[in-house]
Amino acid sequence: MKDTQTPIPCSVPLTRRKFVGVIAAVGVSAVLGEALLTYPPWLDYGKQEQRIWTTPFRTGAAVPAQMREIIRYATLAPSGHNTQPWKFAVQGDTIHILPDLSRRLPAVDPRDRELWISLGCALENLTLAANAAGYAAEATLPTPEVDLIRVQLTRSALPCPLFEAIPYRQNNRSLYDGRVVASDEIKKIEAVRSNAGITTQIFTDNSHKESIIEYIKSGDRKQFGDPAFVAELISWIRFNQPEALRSRDGLYTRCTGSPDVPRWLGRRFLAASTAGQQADTSAQKARSSSGLLVISAAQDDKQHWIETGRLYERLALTMTAADIQGAFLNQPAEVPELRSQLQSYLQLGTALPQLVLRFGHGPALPHSLRRPASDVLV
Repeated sequence: MKDTQTPIPCSVPLTRRKFVGVIAAVGVSAVLGEALLTYPPWLDYGKQEQRIWTTPFRTGAAVPAQMREIIRYATLAPSGHNTQPWKFAVQGDTIHILPDLSRRLPAVDPRDRELWISLGCALENLTLAANAAGYAAEATLPTPEVDLIRVQLTRSALPCPLFEAIPYRQNNRSLYDGRVVASDEIKKIEAVRSNAGITTQIFTDNSHKESIIEYIKSGDRKQFGDPAFVAELISWIRFNQPEALRSRDGLYTRCTGSPDVPRWLGRRFLAASTAGQQADTSAQKARSSSGLLVISAAQDDKQHWIETGRLYERLALTMTAADIQGAFLNQPAEVPELRSQLQSYLQLGTALPQLVLRFGHGPALPHSLRRPASDVLV
């Protein structure tokens, strides 16, 4: 789930060397001419990023405004390709979280598994924000008859130690610096409470890491050999600042450490990249990380997908509070045959891997944008 997401497969990194090579191939004048039309100076991504991620949480607002604040913090959750596939409805002291199926990812997520994991992440953020506002939050998960999450709020004073980390969490898709995460910090990650049926496994030794990296590489080769997957990914990439500001969703290239380019150039670059190149890039990113983490679930249904998202968000916020970066490498959980192979390798029995992520220490990158609460309220 790349801003997950996905859930979230990483986009092909557009390095400066490759970018310069592409410019030389297509002509400097063409690129600069397009850039003058694409990047008006009055657009400021940084200001919008700051407004979304650093606006203080208003705990003393009137009830309607407080509900919007709680929902605003829920929308800071990760989602596959940063699709933000959620809607919210407020009825008195109840908030409903609904799937926005217009934001599905049918190529990479045909069963909506990662969509519901994303809703679980939003639910966890919503719960923490409700606690900070003085509410206890009791969630009722979907049933075959009711396809939504119902959150009942009641006045109560509850601790919310992870709440402060929400505005700082992000999927950092850069190369990390290879530094080892201290053992006491690993213990904090291992101590994060999981709900029934959800388990985590952490791998910091090279032997296990290399074995999982092979599954990640195989997933890249499979996915980037699928034209439908590539087309879907490109449709959610925002290659420059105006695209990111217009949509306020998707994968903005600057958030992955790549420069702004016109869409036509970004599409051409991705089309010229091979599945093998993507696999090598993912392997390099995994090897730059301190460790890999796999979240698995006893059953493969909406309830367990939601609980997977909730646990992931608690893990991500715990790592954020410890200044540890993280990012998804979900390819082995997204390709069915690789998922079963990873299941066997991890000796999970009948449980199935749901998320694969890497963690470590990396440089700061911009946060992705979010749609305002008014756009997701129904």
